[in-house]
Amino acid sequence: MDLTFSEEQDELRKVVRSFLAKYSDEAQVRRLAADPRGHDPVVWRRMAGELGLQGLAVPEEYGGLGFGYADLGIVFEEAGRALLCGPYFATVALAAEALLRCDDEQARRDLLPGIASGETVATLALTEDSGRWDEPGIRLTARDTADGWRLTGTKTYVPDGHLADLLLVAARTRSGISLFAVDADAPGLKRMHLPTLDQTRKQARIELTDTPARLLGPEGGAWPALERTIATAAVLLATEQVGAAAAALDAAVAYAKLREQYGRPIGSFQGIKHKCADMLMELESARSAAYGGLWALDAGDETEIAIGAALAQTVCSEAFTKVAGDNIQVHGGIGFTWEHPAHLYLKRAKSSEALLGTPSYHRELLATRLGI
Repeated sequence: MDLTFSEEQDELRKVVRSFLAKYSDEAQVRRLAADPRGHDPVVWRRMAGELGLQGLAVPEEYGGLGFGYADLGIVFEEAGRALLCGPYFATVALAAEALLRCDDEQARRDLLPGIASGETVATLALTEDSGRWDEPGIRLTARDTADGWRLTGTKTYVPDGHLADLLLVAARTRSGISLFAVDADAPGLKRMHLPTLDQTRKQARIELTDTPARLLGPEGGAWPALERTIATAAVLLATEQVGAAAAALDAAVAYAKLREQYGRPIGSFQGIKHKCADMLMELESARSAAYGGLWALDAGDETEIAIGAALAQTVCSEAFTKVAGDNIQVHGGIGFTWEHPAHLYLKRAKSSEALLGTPSYHRELLATRLGI
């Protein structure tokens, strides 16, 4: 297995970083964080039309580019560095992956081209009031009627659920866990934007009351596909966390070189040196875990994917939170102010730490999967 990036992948990183430097700078992040939509539709279309980012890992037969997970991980890493505001994680890491994993070829042909082209914003509605990402946490019910399937229940903490054109909803039927597609304008669907700590990634509460839905794949057979989707999303979220942590470390080091106390840059003081060195160690450990997860995804070994995903989320969540917090400490008083961007990274760190389950939850998953 080649554990290095190719020249083409390095060029992909440069292109994506240049694009996001222009369209996801601090001013844009602050503007979109305050916007209930949470993203700029024009930039979203340019991401798809000019760079093909939404369809990067979607197979060509469904309108995508057919790249691998390592390539997709590069995009997520750069998105994290720029604190990209938009439904990229929800659409690509959750919804598109769920469609690729479910046993429904017609659904893939119907729904993936819109995602790949940027026309469709999609998300996966799995968690409920318990906040659990496991099979027992799914309580929303689906029933088969003469007029088709109907869903009743509540989903919450749904990434970008308030604006998604397509909702993939996990529900419980008589046969087990099933996956359903729900249109944004479906009757009985109510969506509410949630106030959250991190406004750069919007979340929503979804209420369904006898809402018509399309069954994806066989009834009761969705959990293996959903479990794999969560593992893939965990690795991609980890790479995003690595990118954001790298940006926080870069900011801390730059400030330590610039800020002077007693006639010397504060970076020359032992306490600051040690803190920055510790931040670097956290970052590099996280990067290794995230990249290991990406290569496991490309290799396709289900056991390694399950282990790699749990390890990546355990390490990367804690590392990002530590680095983001230390960045504020290095900046001192200015780092605590609203005007400084350091708090944006700390809020994203805390939000991401709980998004797919806490580090302790993933540590328990890792122990179980390793047979400990």
